Amino acid sequence: MSDSAIGPSPYDTAASSSSRFLIELVAWVAGPWAVASTTGQAWTALPTAAILVGLAAVFSTPGDKNNVVVPTPGPIRLVIEALTLVVAVWGAWLVWPQWAAILITGLAVLNVVSGWPRTRWLTRGAPIDEPKGS
Repeated sequence: MSDSAIGPSPYDTAASSSSRFLIELVAWVAGPWAVASTTGQAWTALPTAAILVGLAAVFSTPGDKNNVVVPTPGPIRLVIEALTLVVAVWGAWLVWPQWAAILITGLAVLNVVSGWPRTRWLTRGAPIDEPKGS
């Protein structure tokens, strides 16, 4: 367990948590914008945003978040986060200036690197360590 852990997850650090949050924000903005731009239909932005926000808010792994609406195995949570990461980078490259897309790509790399311990933990099914002596 990391001494720098924040929140309920034993492997979530300030860097991994904040970079994941920023990636989610980018995905929620750039993703719907990119879908609307790609389809040529502005109305497609709303359901895209609802899906992206809903996935992140509703499906959580017990022991990883304070509020768990629908308990989700760690590997499934990783799929949701990978989708969010891909949408953020894809959307940024499609609809934002190159400098912004480069910045978001760097943020995505930071997210993957800083979140690696948490990723391994979630891959193992997010086991909750029992306190010693119980």
